[in-house]
Amino acid sequence: MTARNAEIAEAFNRLAELLEIEGANPFRVRAYRNAARTVAELPRSVADMLAAGEDLTALPGIGDDLAAKIREIVNSGHLSLLDEEQRKLPKSLVELSALPGMGPKRIKLVHDQLGVGSLAQLRRAVDSGKLAGLPGFGPKSVEKLGEALRQHVAGPRRIKLVDAADAGEALAAYLRQDRSIGRVEIAGSYRRRKDTIGDLDILATSPEGGKVVQRFVAYPEIAKVVSKGTTRSTVILRSGIQVDLRVVEEASYGAALHYFTGSKPHNIAIRERGVAHGLKINEYGVFKGERRIAGRTEAEVYRAVGLPYIEPELREGRGEIEAAETKRLPHLVALADIRGDLHAHTNASDGRNTIAEMAKAAKAKGYAYLAISDHSQHTTIAHGLNPRRLSRQLAEIDRLNDEIEGIRILKSAEVDILGDGQLDLPDAILDRLDFVVCAVHSQFGLAPAKQTERIIRAMDNRHFGILAHPTGRLINERPGYGIDLERIIRAAKERGCFLEINAQPERLDLDDVQGRLAKDIGVKLAISSDAHSTAQLDFLRYGVDQARRAWLAPEDVLNTRPWDELRKLLMRR
Repeated sequence: MTARNAEIAEAFNRLAELLEIEGANPFRVRAYRNAARTVAELPRSVADMLAAGEDLTALPGIGDDLAAKIREIVNSGHLSLLDEEQRKLPKSLVELSALPGMGPKRIKLVHDQLGVGSLAQLRRAVDSGKLAGLPGFGPKSVEKLGEALRQHVAGPRRIKLVDAADAGEALAAYLRQDRSIGRVEIAGSYRRRKDTIGDLDILATSPEGGKVVQRFVAYPEIAKVVSKGTTRSTVILRSGIQVDLRVVEEASYGAALHYFTGSKPHNIAIRERGVAHGLKINEYGVFKGERRIAGRTEAEVYRAVGLPYIEPELREGRGEIEAAETKRLPHLVALADIRGDLHAHTNASDGRNTIAEMAKAAKAKGYAYLAISDHSQHTTIAHGLNPRRLSRQLAEIDRLNDEIEGIRILKSAEVDILGDGQLDLPDAILDRLDFVVCAVHSQFGLAPAKQTERIIRAMDNRHFGILAHPTGRLINERPGYGIDLERIIRAAKERGCFLEINAQPERLDLDDVQGRLAKDIGVKLAISSDAHSTAQLDFLRYGVDQARRAWLAPEDVLNTRPWDELRKLLMRR
């Protein structure tokens, strides 16, 4: 049993939460959080590094003690200190951390002041109004907490795409190691690249389904085998993710892949077209009477009903059938189309790496440019830059542009939009930037009309270039703040501004529906990683997934262009 990086990071994050609830030394808590971040961002498996005899203390922030704890998790699948802390604190108290807005400090506060130690007790405290007297629990906070409790009762949270990828791709790779198995593909909403998924669906081909199932249920990271047949099985992984396996013969692969990829509305529309053509379509193939006439590939399925192939990201029942009929399907943007990244951070604010390290990593990915967009001064928690520090950074970028060949480092900043719509840095320093990324990082609770006016007022500033993570949502943690997004997009079009698809896996903001709205209105979007380390530059792929779900073609995306062309677009009209 070998722990993956995500599990090690989760153990350290969980330990940090428990220690913070307990009131442990903040430096100790921070050390575990930093260790979790380091491990989560590694491009290689820690288990593989240990197997190769590599010294983990060479990693940033990992000393002998943390290296020993990582080895313990890898070798045993457990962390004894975490087990000890979990025994100390009631499980019901720890469950409170699953609620958005209930961090360790708030959990400790409600426990110490009101004796709240469970979800039921917290619900009673909300309903009775007792929370209102505690610091930090204003009317809006209590209202949001009440809504979070109602949603928690409604059902479990869906899994973020990045977590599904971590678990699913490892399992798929394990199955592919068996040469008796033909193809292995993760289908379902994962293949459609939805920002969250309910469970994983894996499709495999083999003439001997029983052997595939046997290998599947022998996967070391399975916590429970729910069902096991000759061609199908359901398991629960240690991470809590449910995985459904289906084994089919090669002749049915395309039909089965189409069927299990979904979505349901899309599949129903295809089956109805089949009926109109005198065909029956299911997971086994396309049939004319009793004779199978297609189904080896997905393209055959579509061809049988008179349609071109439709990309998985478009299969949501949102007009893709009609577009295919009239030859109006978009040529979707691909990761290979991206020429550079327009939003990245360094250790000057809340990033992990230097400008040079970020630039060299971007160059290694084949990018022509990378924008350094560290936070401005208002975001004190991120050690934001004031004009003096930003000026020094711009000088450093000039020097590095002379030293590092093959990539252009762009001068930018992620500038806070203040409560009154003003930008956080003066025009004199903004004049020296190639473009400005602007973002809301405070006062999320403004009324929708005021929040909308705040952003549009900021767009009136001639330096405003790109609106970062436009709705401010954090998946499974907080909803976006209230805004009239269509009005903001139209205001951006009028002023020559742009919006961002932020590729951070917990953001993916704009989402697919909002991104398509921007395309329909005629506003181009930047797909940006918002990377806080060299490893996070890889997050851009999730932004591209989101853009494809939004029907974006390369021409709809700012950073598919060379810098000379992009620069003209970013100059305000």
